Amino acid sequence: MDNKWEVALSSLTQLTVSSNANNEPVTIHGGDETLRCVGVGTDAAVFQSIYAPNFAFKLYAEDKRSKIKIEEDVYQTIGASPFFSTCYAAYDTLLVLSYEEGPTLFDCLLQGIPIPLQVVQDVEAARHYVRERGLNPRDIHLKNILLQNGRAKIIDVSEYVHPGNDFRWEHLKKAYEDHYDLIEGRALPFWLLETIRKWYNSWNKHFGSYEEFMKKVSKFTSFK
Repeated sequence: MDNKWEVALSSLTQLTVSSNANNEPVTIHGGDETLRCVGVGTDAAVFQSIYAPNFAFKLYAEDKRSKIKIEEDVYQTIGASPFFSTCYAAYDTLLVLSYEEGPTLFDCLLQGIPIPLQVVQDVEAARHYVRERGLNPRDIHLKNILLQNGRAKIIDVSEYVHPGNDFRWEHLKKAYEDHYDLIEGRALPFWLLETIRKWYNSWNKHFGSYEEFMKKVSKFTSFK
């Protein structure tokens, strides 16, 4: 593919991204009417350009740019896979990725869009796939998984070079298996999901176990 994304690069220079403490999402500064923000994480924000709509531009906070090369290398190791985005290029401030359609699982909960079991099975298969390539699948959560034509697409691989298991996916999978049938098809309020997210990010400081954390969530949300 010719570098058709380059038409958008000058517009992206009008933007900067800064990180925030306590694992909170980045802050975006500046703007350009040709760009649309399609995702915000703790290290970077992702944009789509009207001039190059088939690409997603992951613009990193200045203090997080060391991760650009790391993530590019992870994508090269993964290679072609139906479970992941494609990385086309890396620059000093951003990655150029394939633009992927579909709501995140977080958006699905907000909008009451049913999440099929196939998504869980796809993520399990994706984790097995990257482990076979010597990578360590981590940081897999509601905002990093898209629902795409009934299947899963994982859109952030930046932590796959780190050791250890953060158990995010295992906990999410267990919550799906144990509780999702109680909320399937229900649109959940943003404040509720954000409260649970913040609790989870600090659960090991305030709860003795994941089970204790889920008991608190169940009482708070009346999942009985």
